[in-house]
Amino acid sequence: NPFVGLVSHLRASWLSGKTRPMEYRVAQLEALGRFLNDKKQQILEATASDLGKAPFETELSEILMCKNELHETLNNLSRWMKDEHVDKTMAMQLDSAFIRKDPYGVVLIIAPWNYPIHHFLVPLIGAIAAGNCVIIKPSEVSKKTERLVAEALPGYLDKDCFAVVTGGVPETTRLLENKFDYIFFTGSPPVGRIVMMAAAKHLTPVTLELGGKNPCYVSDTCDVSNVARRVAWGRFFNAGQTCIAPDYLLCTLEMQEKLLPALRKAIDDFYGPNPQESLDFGRIVNDKQFQRVQRLLSSGRVAIGGQTDEAARYIAPTVLVDVQPSDPIMQEEIFGPILPIIIIANMDEAIDFINSRERPLAVYAFSSSDKVVNQVLKRTSSGGFCGNDTLMQFALTSLPFGGIGNSGLGMHHGKFSFDTFSHSRGCLKRGMGRESLNTPRYPPYSQKKFGVIRATSKVTRKSECTLL
Repeated sequence: NPFVGLVSHLRASWLSGKTRPMEYRVAQLEALGRFLNDKKQQILEATASDLGKAPFETELSEILMCKNELHETLNNLSRWMKDEHVDKTMAMQLDSAFIRKDPYGVVLIIAPWNYPIHHFLVPLIGAIAAGNCVIIKPSEVSKKTERLVAEALPGYLDKDCFAVVTGGVPETTRLLENKFDYIFFTGSPPVGRIVMMAAAKHLTPVTLELGGKNPCYVSDTCDVSNVARRVAWGRFFNAGQTCIAPDYLLCTLEMQEKLLPALRKAIDDFYGPNPQESLDFGRIVNDKQFQRVQRLLSSGRVAIGGQTDEAARYIAPTVLVDVQPSDPIMQEEIFGPILPIIIIANMDEAIDFINSRERPLAVYAFSSSDKVVNQVLKRTSSGGFCGNDTLMQFALTSLPFGGIGNSGLGMHHGKFSFDTFSHSRGCLKRGMGRESLNTPRYPPYSQKKFGVIRATSKVTRKSECTLL
């Protein structure tokens, strides 16, 4: 296996204890900040080449949000690293009981192509903060960004503890044959299953950040113009290649008739009469993905957009109507700038539709009535939720980000990233003296001894009163 030596080298570095001191972790995290600052222009150019990404979108999603994660971590790392002391029973009042956050060891991070900086850097921040050694596998699909990361990042980090591995499916497959102490994967559910099977061979814990079809319910009582703008922004940001983008709308026929002109206006306001000429609208990442997304246009009927240019990998911001749940576009995550609308009779039918499918990464609900939004929140299950907007739940480092069921396993962001890459080690330290206090637990046993143990070790409900 071509990666055995690399993994062994990093494991030796981790076993040496090099990554454990807070000062070391801070130095490596600050180096990531310098990477973002020094390579900003190259990041803008690489993501523009790979995805046609507008500088504004790159600065927001790939640079600013990563810096927010970085600063949140640096501001709080000393507190996160402290032992967490826990409650004790009467029998252990003289002892020290605490949770220590230990690093796992050698961690593998496999990143996707749609946000090629963000999706490796944010988990990397958590892994470094927790004291791990890390191998980063950027996506080979976003070629220019992969090259930038492979060539530039090692110059900022300690080469004994951090490495970048490039390549496609064969290289990733060989990489996964090695024993890691934690694997963090972002990508599709089918590939997530492959990663989890590889991890299972070594009993390696995993975080799987997967995708799914995120429903967006629009009630009959709402500000239609605001809904249209917020949905259009969330759906067409990064040309729809966003795992938490609203994947389809659920609304009544009456609301659809109101939404269509509002969506048409929002698209025109954002990208002009010909979005292909807009500098703010992206492109599909490669020919294979373009052809896949283009085929989905055959579902339903095009109400807005629908234009394509294969040579430019351009698909216009598109809205589909007359879509049936059995249509191809409703069988897979779209991951492109297409928004199908499914007609439902009311909120209850919308909730039933959502609950009849795999649990998504996000659920969105729009309504002027807080009661309606709360009903959708209460009666559905998803990785995350946002009421009366799209994507914005992802922007808060204080909220966990992760899926459930088919949309993922585990979470990260802010302290949740630190916790994900840390093993919570339960610790108890007792003194060598006072052996007489231990006598009740030793044989020969008796009911009297058990009574003493029960009295000093019992955890009671707050409503109970125990007389000794």
